[in-house]
Amino acid sequence: MPKPSTHSLRDRIIDATMESIAFHGWQRLSLHTIATAAGVSMLDLYREFGSKQAILSALLRRTDEAVLATPVDAQSDERPRDRVFDLLMRRFDALTPYRDAFAVLARELPRDPLVALGTGARLLHSIAWMLEAGGIAATGVSGIIAVKLTAAAYLATARVWLRDESPDLASTMAILDRRLRGIERWYGGSRSPPPRDVAAPA
Repeated sequence: MPKPSTHSLRDRIIDATMESIAFHGWQRLSLHTIATAAGVSMLDLYREFGSKQAILSALLRRTDEAVLATPVDAQSDERPRDRVFDLLMRRFDALTPYRDAFAVLARELPRDPLVALGTGARLLHSIAWMLEAGGIAATGVSGIIAVKLTAAAYLATARVWLRDESPDLASTMAILDRRLRGIERWYGGSRSPPPRDVAAPA
């Protein structure tokens, strides 16, 4: 699996964890194995992350930051669905180096319900930020429904993405577009005023 460049101790640990998941699996992966793969001491690992789940959460946050680094013009004439499509495809592009690890997680996390629940909640948080970045309110009844439906569309697309070997992710784009078309009515009338500078999620 390609190894992306790292810029900090936390990045190195995250990258080593994803590589280790692809090689060892999630269930059998120990913190000691992660520390060894990252070339850090157990103390350094402990100072940065309290658990394997915390490392997964940090990866999702890092992905949020990568996606949000390029603003989307939420006041353009582009349809809200198209803005969401662009943002979610950025996520898949950012996560492509870790696709082997996510294939393992897709198989094994259902057997670890507490981690699966926490990761699912973190994904909803990320999706809410994607909608807000696209000028779609993620609050209120319609906003919450939009978040949950978009998360479901994202997860359905991810199953295709895991097997999509095309250089342009054509199959992934096709299923995502189809899924978003089915829920775009929840994006209409729920636009939020676009922030001048979208901050990274907490």
